[in-house]
Parts: sequence; structure tokens; C-alpha cells
Amino acid sequence: MNTTELQKVKQRYNIVGNSDGLNRALDVALQVAPTDLSVLIIGESGVGKEIIPRIIHDNSPRRREKYFAINCGSIPEGTIDSELFGHEKGSFTGAIGESEGYFGVANKGTIFLDEVGELPLATQARLLRVLETGEYIRVGGQKIMKTDVRIVAATNVNMRKAISEGRFREDLYYRLNTIPIQMPPLRDRGEDIILLFRLFAMQMAEKYRLPKITLTDEAKAIMMKYKWPGNVRQLKNITEQMSVLSENRVIDGDAIHKFIPEDAESTQLATISPAGGSHSFESEREILYKILYELRGNVSDLRRELNSLRKQIDSTHGQAVGAADAALPRIISTQDAGVSQGQRPAPAVQDAVAEEISEPESLNLEDLGRQMVEKALERNGGNRKKAAKELGISDRTLYRRIKQYGLDK
Repeated sequence: MNTTELQKVKQRYNIVGNSDGLNRALDVALQVAPTDLSVLIIGESGVGKEIIPRIIHDNSPRRREKYFAINCGSIPEGTIDSELFGHEKGSFTGAIGESEGYFGVANKGTIFLDEVGELPLATQARLLRVLETGEYIRVGGQKIMKTDVRIVAATNVNMRKAISEGRFREDLYYRLNTIPIQMPPLRDRGEDIILLFRLFAMQMAEKYRLPKITLTDEAKAIMMKYKWPGNVRQLKNITEQMSVLSENRVIDGDAIHKFIPEDAESTQLATISPAGGSHSFESEREILYKILYELRGNVSDLRRELNSLRKQIDSTHGQAVGAADAALPRIISTQDAGVSQGQRPAPAVQDAVAEEISEPESLNLEDLGRQMVEKALERNGGNRKKAAKELGISDRTLYRRIKQYGLDK
């Protein structure tokens, strides 16, 4: 696209900047606009990703149809399916009537899914079906609905990392990422930083009738070197602070340090770190389930070990007694029980050990174990190998527990 057309687009959408990265993103958006291909906009928080889907919609054959911008991270997980795909009357508490959902209302138009990386896995499966077939089912419904919607998505999440952690479907990622558009961070836009500062300073001066602030060469150099972890949004906030709080309307190097933090925050794409392990849990209850599930396995192992030792003790009083006495301290100290080395533990001591190990059964760990296996399989799309790895058990052990819990039916 030639420079004249690009400048017209910038004027129309009030876009300031001439960096190569910004121009490339706008150029790709205008080229893909006439098609129906899915677009994934990637960039850090605050870089201005939301302007790209607006440009795509306004320059597409769908420009006279509806456009919806939806922040997926701001909708509660329990209601997001209803918001996106609609629901039937009485499908849940509060569903006093039918709802078409965004995909029904936006038929023939465009939907912008911001923060798409925050979608729950179940919702991701529904979205994938819409992208592949244009079909979906309302919450609580049975009838297959059809929609013709252009999807443009955006994320500040490291999608490769989210996929490897099982938080985002790989097949959905490739569906959304038909045309990727990378929005550059502010620190890579060079002179655009100063141009944007002038725009925000002028807007503040006009809005509040204040003398316009300007920068010295030293202050400009500091602005250019700063990492801007909050990108354009942070630059606007700092410019507004300067406009209101600075008595001297010419900002020099010393004055600017009062507004720009010395320790820049991380500028990496946002990631959701797993809590204490390789998997990120959705709730504290799931963490408790995992702990109890591991406890159940430990109790089972101890019980098997004790039974083995008791058989050895009962079968012989010779060398087997010595071997059993050597292994028993792992469960209970024979000295604490009043048994001297080389003697057979008293029946009362064995019963106490068995009773202590059997006690956690009252916690109904069978049901907890079943729930953990079900959730692990669900999170990994039924992939037993991945589920076993998440639970920290072997494939054979998982298969045996699937049979035990009747989950293979």
C-alpha cells in the first residue's frame, strides 16, 4: 500500500506514528479486510490492538453489518457461554427468556474477541466449532444454530506457552491464527514516542485549558530510552500527570524522572504461571483434591508394604523376622512401641499401625480420586498420557484407576 493511502487511514482513526512495525500492521489489516479469513492480533497490553479489528471491519464487505468488541477476560466463566452463544428459557437460574448471544446477534457482521487467551477450555471447543462449521448450540438447547460471523481475536498472552501448559487448544490457535498481525511495543517505535507525547499534551491543554507542556532534548532522550512496559496507555497517563502537576511547562531531565519509574516492569508477553507445579489450577478446591489424591496413593502404598511385612513376620521367625524389623521403622518406631531389636512386634502394635494407616479412608478418598481422574482427563481432552503426567502417575496406573472407577464406559 502506498504512503498516501496509509496516511488517510491514520487520519481517519487518529493513529499517530510512522514506525515500520506500525505501518506493517496497518498494511496487513487493510490487505486482509476484504476477505473472511480469521485474524489473530498479538501484542503486549496497551499497544493499541483494539484499533486493528475496527479497521478490518470498516474496510470489509461486512462494514454495514454489526460489529461487537468483547473482552473475554471480563466475562465470568459461568456465564461466558451464554453471553457468546445464547441460552434457552429456563436453562439456568435467572434465564427468564431466550437469548441469541453475540454470535446470533452479530450474524453477517464481525466479532472482536479481545483477550481470547482467557477463554475457558469448554468455551474454546464451542468457538472452534463455530470457526469450522458456522454452527453452535445455545446453552440448554438442542437445536443447531447457524451463523456467518467474521472472527478477529487479540491476545497479550504467550500462546505457545499457554498451549504447552494445556490452557489453550492448539487446533483453535491455528484456526484463529490464519492471518497473524503483530503490534509492536512502544519501546520499538522510536520517534513515535515523542509524536504521541505531543498529541497527548495537546489534548490535555485543549481539554483543561492549560499551557501546553514541552520536552527538552535531554527529556526526549530519557523518554526514548525508557522501556514503557505499559506501552501507549502508560505514556498517555504519564503525559496527563505532567500536564496537571508540573509547574514548569518545559520538562527537563530532572523533572521527567519524577514521573517515569526507574525500575521498569517486565516487558514480556503476559503468562499465567502455574501455582507450585507444572499445571495451573482453577480453584483452591482442585488443589485440595490433588493433595488428597496423592495422600490416597501414599496410604495405599503404606498399606501394601505393611501387609507384606506382616506376611513375612507370620511365615517365619528366623531371618524374615530380622528383615521385617529392619523395614518396620519406616512406618513406626519399634523402640517407641517398647519392642527391642530382634523381637517380633506385639499384635497390639501391628493393629495400631494398621488402624492409623486405614484411618484416612473415612475422608471418602475414593470419590476424590475419581474426581481428580475425571478432571485431569477433561482438561487434557481425554488424552490419557497427558492426564497421567499431570497426576504424576504412570500410564498403566491411570488405566487401572479408570477401570476401577468405571470411567471407561
